[in-house]
Amino acid sequence: MSLVKYEIFSKAAEVNSFTKTAEKLGLTQSAVSHAITSLEKEFNFPLFIRNNSAIKLTQNGMNLLVTIREILYYNDILKQDVNAINGLNKGTVKVGVFSSISTKWIPFIMKEMEKKYPNIEIKLIEGNYAEIEKWLLDNEVDCGFINNSTSSLRSFDIVKLKTEPLLCVVSEQSPLHNNKHLSVEDIETTPFIMPTYQCFDDIQLFFKENNIKPNIRFENMNENSIFSMVENNLGISILPEMIIPKGLNSIKVIPLELEQTRTIGLAIRTPISPAVKKFSEVTENWVKKLSYSSYRAI
Repeated sequence: MSLVKYEIFSKAAEVNSFTKTAEKLGLTQSAVSHAITSLEKEFNFPLFIRNNSAIKLTQNGMNLLVTIREILYYNDILKQDVNAINGLNKGTVKVGVFSSISTKWIPFIMKEMEKKYPNIEIKLIEGNYAEIEKWLLDNEVDCGFINNSTSSLRSFDIVKLKTEPLLCVVSEQSPLHNNKHLSVEDIETTPFIMPTYQCFDDIQLFFKENNIKPNIRFENMNENSIFSMVENNLGISILPEMIIPKGLNSIKVIPLELEQTRTIGLAIRTPISPAVKKFSEVTENWVKKLSYSSYRAI
């Protein structure tokens, strides 16, 4: 069976459109439709439910998707191994990232990759912890940044990168701003702004482990909105250290009395392709340099 057909099937399952699949792969729409129809004849069952311009995987199609992506992944590893034998570092790495990694780490890691391995292409897909774990399990990405403490990806190779504290942010106008630590009582009696996207799991775990019932006033996905609300003394919030911007004079950062951390790791599909291994090595080395620089700055 043609691997090209598998590529077309995988991309169509990703974008839910034959037209978009054709655009992404540089093919005609008729070529995409023909490839899918050909596969369906070979398998003797439909892979997609067609509804005008929209398509949706059938249950049988869903059952085959992970296996087909696994075949494509091994084929890509074969190509990369051949390139490596011939002295070439080539390949594509699909990486799942969450927003703070996208803004704080990825630009510098990408710069290092371009300098050392210009022929390795990096494709980034941004989501939250749960989305990244699903992409890993569904073989949609080759590796992904995760929170080790909430991850269930035990079968993946996981590289521990950084452990950082969760910290409270309060307004300079808040009566808490001179506190050395934020207590459970403070969290339960002061209006709280709950992040609902990237670090929701970190904070929920902290509350659950310590039986804390926060006084939630607002729930907000956007960190910038959270900081704006805190600045205006509408409540307090808890966020990982990496997310909190430095130099905001109107916001005070206070440690938690009950210390809580999150550990960021890189989960990698196995077997590890040469290109993914290079990306992992560059990422790990860059984070080590960053941690060393931060330590020296103390």
